[in-house]
Amino acid sequence: MNLTFQKINLRLAREFRTAVATRTDKQTLWVKVTHDGGEGWGEAVPMDTYGQTLESASSALQEMAVLLADRDPFEVEHIVAALLERFDGQRAAVCAVDAALHDWIGKRLGVPTARMLGLSTKCIPVTSYTIGIADPDKLAERVRAAAGYPVLKIKVGTARDEENLAVIRATAPKAVIRVDANTAWSVDETIAKLPMLSKYGVEFVEQPITPGDVEGLRRIREAGLQMGRDAGLAGNLCPLVADESCVRPRDVAALAGCVDGINIKLSKCGGIREALRMIALARTFEMKVMLGCMIESSLGIAAALQLAPLVDWLDLDGHLLLSEEPFEGIGGAGGRLTPGRSSGLGVRLRPVQSDNAQEPAR
Repeated sequence: MNLTFQKINLRLAREFRTAVATRTDKQTLWVKVTHDGGEGWGEAVPMDTYGQTLESASSALQEMAVLLADRDPFEVEHIVAALLERFDGQRAAVCAVDAALHDWIGKRLGVPTARMLGLSTKCIPVTSYTIGIADPDKLAERVRAAAGYPVLKIKVGTARDEENLAVIRATAPKAVIRVDANTAWSVDETIAKLPMLSKYGVEFVEQPITPGDVEGLRRIREAGLQMGRDAGLAGNLCPLVADESCVRPRDVAALAGCVDGINIKLSKCGGIREALRMIALARTFEMKVMLGCMIESSLGIAAALQLAPLVDWLDLDGHLLLSEEPFEGIGGAGGRLTPGRSSGLGVRLRPVQSDNAQEPAR
């Protein structure tokens, strides 16, 4: 098996701001495996949040290319397990190889990856559409532009959070609203904000505090459950979802009783095989599951979409934030994504990629 990769610069349609960063573009790595006349593709999105860079992921992929030279893609389970053991800190790179292997196998068998996994993508959750932090006027404009999406994910983490939520709720009174603080709040601040979030009908709050504070998450959830009981509700006043706190399967068990759900991202956890394990563990602990993404092309989104039938919530909109989508195959409108119909991951590279600066494959 031959493995090559290239660095890609994806330009965003507009500036995207969160509590921790502001972006106008995003660099990712595309991986291609070739074997016995067939090829498979995958995408890696290294994040410094998890101690990864483009350089560290590239270095890992160079090593992987040597290790996989004599392997068969059908050995995907053993290959991914070995890569995770050796490259535990480079899970985005492992994710790209995992996706490429699944793509290759699906193409060789002539079936979509989801079907190969025994899943049907005929009925999957609606994806949320993410609105970055902005001034109230711009925020209202962006919410109106997203009117076709019934579920909105709102980035928060400024002194104007309540003002912004009021603007969003007034602009989109029927929308389902989810909130992502990207670790910007403290435990006490989050607890104090729960009634406000409930006031604006927020479905859940995602990762409000720093990743290492599991007990802090427990305190927030217990406070939310008590507020829910006081309000006559059956559950949490504003459910709590872990993102940065939940990277590996072992994190799921550690979070049991501390959160209501987890956000699984393939580039964060290491790919399809690892995500399947995390979903199974979450169900064991009666947690809900969201399938999320980074800012990435629909190559990365397509891999995650194969698992969509297994989860409660989708946040697979990274490709929708780009000025130009380099792959084709994923369809749908209004948040209802439809996987490509062709075999494997169901996407293929568009013929012309003039706006995406690429480095030669290595």
